[in-house]
Amino acid sequence: MIIILFGPPGAGKGTQAQRLVDKYNLKQLSTGDMLREAIAEGSELGKKASSIMDRGELVSDDIILSMIRDKLKESGSDGFIFDGFPRNLEQAQALDKLLHELKLSLDLVIEIVVNDEVLINRIENRARESKNARNDDNEEVLKNRLNIYHKTTEMIKPYYLKQRKLCKIDGMRSIEQVSSDIEGHLINI
Repeated sequence: MIIILFGPPGAGKGTQAQRLVDKYNLKQLSTGDMLREAIAEGSELGKKASSIMDRGELVSDDIILSMIRDKLKESGSDGFIFDGFPRNLEQAQALDKLLHELKLSLDLVIEIVVNDEVLINRIENRARESKNARNDDNEEVLKNRLNIYHKTTEMIKPYYLKQRKLCKIDGMRSIEQVSSDIEGHLINI
């Protein structure tokens, strides 16, 4: 099973991905987590990514796709969940090409829909209350990330609609309700 969790920053993709990982033995492929890991390790890639991410901008497709290719070749799971990737039409097309080369296929794209004001409140709360707060958990960076999301990432919805792989989930509901809705769509795979 290969699925994409799609939605704006703070929509709960990471939370839902972890639930699916635990329940279905999937490997989570979060490009953000992969990049933060490279930053923590202090690698050359991590240093480049750090300055880009701190501004709320996106890391190059070549770097991301290279990391993804390596992860897809690893075994030990019953599938993969993409969390935060693809972010634009070119990445979506490149991912399809990569999956085809590896003789894999995408099963479902799940869009978690949440309005911007709620997202800003969620990120501000995470920054204030959580030990999991990130350097980019602030309103200014989030607004930039939301702007990028609305200008580029939302533009891939027609691509997946045309393939009949996109389903929408109301991310304004509780974590449990969102999980239940997602699992309802996975039954049909």
